[in-house]
Amino acid sequence: MRLLSVCPGCRGEWDNVSCWQSAAVGEVMTLPCPSALVHLFGKNGNLSRNCTARGWSHVYPVITIACWSDNKDGARELVFYRVVKILTTLGHSLSLVSLLTSIAIICSFRRLYCTRNYIHLNLFVSFILRAVAVLVKDALLFSDDETVDCSTQPSLVDCKASLVFSNYFIMANFFWLLVEGLYLHTLLLVIHNYSIRFPVYMLIGWGVPLVFMVAWIVCRVKLEDTRCWEMNENPIPRRLINWPIMASVIINFILFISIIRILVQKVRCTDVGGNEQSQYKRLAKSTLLLIPLFGINYMVFVYLMEPTNKILNYIKIFFELGLGSFQGLIVAVLYCFLNSEVQIELRRMWRHLSFRGFRGRDYRMHTLSVSRNGTETCAPSARHARAQSILQTETTTL
Repeated sequence: MRLLSVCPGCRGEWDNVSCWQSAAVGEVMTLPCPSALVHLFGKNGNLSRNCTARGWSHVYPVITIACWSDNKDGARELVFYRVVKILTTLGHSLSLVSLLTSIAIICSFRRLYCTRNYIHLNLFVSFILRAVAVLVKDALLFSDDETVDCSTQPSLVDCKASLVFSNYFIMANFFWLLVEGLYLHTLLLVIHNYSIRFPVYMLIGWGVPLVFMVAWIVCRVKLEDTRCWEMNENPIPRRLINWPIMASVIINFILFISIIRILVQKVRCTDVGGNEQSQYKRLAKSTLLLIPLFGINYMVFVYLMEPTNKILNYIKIFFELGLGSFQGLIVAVLYCFLNSEVQIELRRMWRHLSFRGFRGRDYRMHTLSVSRNGTETCAPSARHARAQSILQTETTTL
């Protein structure tokens, strides 16, 4: 009955932009600009309407004035960063799922336990920690909700801790890419009397970044202890992060060139008098496989650690943050899912499970036949013989 009663005032309505609730005559309704326009233009304006005896008045001020921005460059920049953030979130999420699956697969088969796969596992873990840290940092530092944005909170401990872990895991990820390069280079040189032990690789991958992070924290506390530590007005703390990463990328690039040289020599030796096109195909395949493993894509912008040109800065951010977030996914696909050793183990497990299922079905049919006839017939014997034949074939194949 209350809904059917006619009340003086203005009914709620949707004007294709905002949802206006019911109001009494003489009441002024004020709403913020739609969130889509706020995200697009970054302008927090308000829209108002008066409720009169004749109904709702026109919206004032005009939406193009209240919610639009005359600064087109600022609007484009905001759209650019929104796109990069969405792309980064998507890339890290896909990388996270694929890397977790890869770790579960490698840890499930004992035949895959070796130094090379141990290094791969640590690289996968560094990618996972990097993805989680970046997602948490973005959620805390660049949240649209002021209640979640930790930079507006009284205590900045959680905010600073998220930035510390994020920087550490990013640096550790680069150093594990360096470890991959060192290990492969040592392996290809075929140095029989010398080999780097795995604890040394662990020290390079996790220990060296820790030293630089401790130095970075000390510099932050002493030189630039402001807000959430996300501002970089003092160049010294920023260089403690950028320069070690730049050094690892340069060293990895040198190792990459050396490995390509060794691969060229090996391809020529193994195909003497052979088809030249097949040589280049194998060399190109090896090169493409090494690029994501060594992080050579970062070498393109290594001289642009602090670009002053805005366009170059946009390109660097798009490739390093946007497309670089998919690097974990690419590494997991190339070095786990497409790995011949992993595929052999998966096929072996699938054959084993299929054979167990076949034996179970055969045993049930054999039992049913015996219970019906009282004695074993020729058909079960034939099936049993076929099972033995399949077992022998599987053993020979494996």
